[in-house]
Amino acid sequence: MKTNVLIIIFAIACFSCKNDVKQVPEQDMKNDSLALMERAKAIHERIITIDTHDDFEISNFTDSINYTQDLSSQVTLPKMKTGGLDVIWLIVYTGQDTLTNAGYKKAYSQAMSKFDAIHRLVDVYAPDQIELALTSDDVKRIHASGKKVAMIGVENGFPIGLDIKNVEKFYNLGARYMSLAHNGHSQLSDSHTGEADGVWLNNGLSDLGKEVIGEMNRLGMMIDVSHPSKEAMKQMIALSKTPIIASHSAARALSNESRNLDDEQLQWLKQNGGVVQVVALDDYLNINKMNTRNKKIIGIQKQVADSLGVKWYASKEEVMALKPQEQNEFFGYYKKVLDLANAKANKIEGLPPNVNVADLVDHIDYIVEKIGIEHVGISSDFDGGGGIEGWNDASETFNVTLELVKRGYTEEEIDLIWGGNLLRVLDEVQAYANSLK
Repeated sequence: MKTNVLIIIFAIACFSCKNDVKQVPEQDMKNDSLALMERAKAIHERIITIDTHDDFEISNFTDSINYTQDLSSQVTLPKMKTGGLDVIWLIVYTGQDTLTNAGYKKAYSQAMSKFDAIHRLVDVYAPDQIELALTSDDVKRIHASGKKVAMIGVENGFPIGLDIKNVEKFYNLGARYMSLAHNGHSQLSDSHTGEADGVWLNNGLSDLGKEVIGEMNRLGMMIDVSHPSKEAMKQMIALSKTPIIASHSAARALSNESRNLDDEQLQWLKQNGGVVQVVALDDYLNINKMNTRNKKIIGIQKQVADSLGVKWYASKEEVMALKPQEQNEFFGYYKKVLDLANAKANKIEGLPPNVNVADLVDHIDYIVEKIGIEHVGISSDFDGGGGIEGWNDASETFNVTLELVKRGYTEEEIDLIWGGNLLRVLDEVQAYANSLK
């Protein structure tokens, strides 16, 4: 009987202690949350937010349909204003095709049409709202004027063809970074996709690719390693006189995708002085979470695709086996199908969670710990497959800053992550080019 009494007394005491420890006035919790929110808003307003990878459709760059309107695309000027996204790198992307004169000519034409579309946006359709920047000083000046900022990156050096003079032509049109490959080996560089079958074309860089690295250094164009192979990256760093960037990649230790950078690559990047722009693309942030969720909702995805009259491919292997034109078509509707399916799936109780902003910042935390805060930035890959829960379009950009504040990053650190590091690399690349003149 005495033992039972002692147990009861002990249980009551523990319960009281537990309540004492956890008891926080609800009003204080609300005040703390409001204070954190207001602090995050103030920081977000003061810093310059730079997203280094935004794809686009030329059909959205016309006199009647363009980014001055709130289109269904993930990036528009209204969405940028709502979310406080200051700088977008619009991407001159061409998919990998045959390494023939006909293939090069077609890709060159596609690239030039995208350059032309960007210039129409900033020069004709919305010069009062957005301006093209070529330097970090341009970025700061345009931002101070109240306008949004556009910059240009080239995804895939394929449209250069065999004429190295095209590198300077792209530079003169505003390109300030370029990757030498995409999803498939180019005439310049092997792609990360070669890892799947172990088949390589160039064993890293081709002779022309090596010349292109030197030309990019001479001009002041940043070298992007987000799609080239690991060996190609190694060779680029050995050849380059300037820091490199990974415009839209993440940490492979957290998500085992070949486009992500493993710990060895992160160390190379640190030693080179470069920066990796963590990408808000679900698979690249948490492939395990995505696989678990997709198994549960694949039926819904197929239903949505059928209702739109398009074909759904459930695995990456299926997508990579498609012809270049078929891949481009798939990625054109991929995000729409995914978003509609997720909207339906989120009504299902107990569904595995989606990849979200916390997963994005997990990668930032990891990279900061591994190689330092000076080597990490942010990208979305919007309108190219990117977008996660909490940052699914430019209007939700603030949520990334909020999560960084929650994790304890200071304003100075957030400023570096959101763009300071990237502009530092751009400055160093351009300073080297100027030193040669």
